[in-house]
Amino acid sequence: MIPRVLIVDDSQPMRELLRMMLTDVAIVVGECDDGSDALELYTRLQPDWVLMDFDMKDMDGIAAARQIITADPKAQIMIVTDYDDSELSLAALQAGCKRYVVKEDLVSILEILST
Repeated sequence: MIPRVLIVDDSQPMRELLRMMLTDVAIVVGECDDGSDALELYTRLQPDWVLMDFDMKDMDGIAAARQIITADPKAQIMIVTDYDDSELSLAALQAGCKRYVVKEDLVSILEILST
């Protein structure tokens, strides 16, 4: 089964890059630029995975992930960030995120979604 993905990143070029990368391994069902919008889209679209940036203007990715996971404990959220930081990675995992990917290693997203 091909996973359905929601992309959440405040950078339009990054959303476009992710969408293009995922063409053969996933169906992008939605995109937004902020964690607060992600909550509404997740509820409406029910994606299999959320690819969520950490650093966004109104609500960061970990705060949004906590709220999504509170509403749906089965939610699969992958933080996709510029920060190669063990404390942020730990915070993401403690919030319930399934994966933490540094944008330097975007190819690993393809492997994760293909399994």
